[in-house]
Amino acid sequence: MARVSQEHLDARRRQILDGAARCFARDGFHAASMQDVLKEVGLSAGAVYRYFSGKEDLIDAIAREAVGGVREAFERAARSSPPPTPDVLIGRVARTLFGGEADGRGGLDRRAYAGLIVQVWSETLRSERLAATLGEAYEGLRVSWAELVGVYRASGMLAADVPDEHIARTLIATAQGFIVQLAMFGDAGPEVLENGLRGLMSMDQQKVS
Repeated sequence: MARVSQEHLDARRRQILDGAARCFARDGFHAASMQDVLKEVGLSAGAVYRYFSGKEDLIDAIAREAVGGVREAFERAARSSPPPTPDVLIGRVARTLFGGEADGRGGLDRRAYAGLIVQVWSETLRSERLAATLGEAYEGLRVSWAELVGVYRASGMLAADVPDEHIARTLIATAQGFIVQLAMFGDAGPEVLENGLRGLMSMDQQKVS
């Protein structure tokens, strides 16, 4: 029997994940069954179960990819020196994830992909496995963003005496809020987030006080 190449195995796994993402985005994690996933993917049960033990395993893999995509986009955007200001940084991350109408896994449009991410977040309230997966990913993201805030402070870009972690958590919350708005209403593109942050950053503190 000829050996199956790693490239073929990776492509088949990608096919399964993309099909499952479309299925879950359309029907929801709980309403969609493994039979629905098999029909969407167009493969036999044996072919799918070779890669994933069941629906929970698929959801976990999709969650890892979604969170990993956010972190990868952030780290890529933050590599430039000096680092981009928060409005530019988060705008780049949003464009990487949601910049095109067909962005996201499985050919999902940006609103559907945002909705899938929100579904993943909500699943952490009932799944200990998923909560552990996202908790680990969030911790890594929080540390990375706090380090970037430290770079802002060291370069003189940040004057406020506020803990780096607090600022990092606020930046993460801003990105999360954008994803929720996109999922629920579909009327917010990356430029809205970037422009809004730029506007807030332009406030004259002396006039405010």
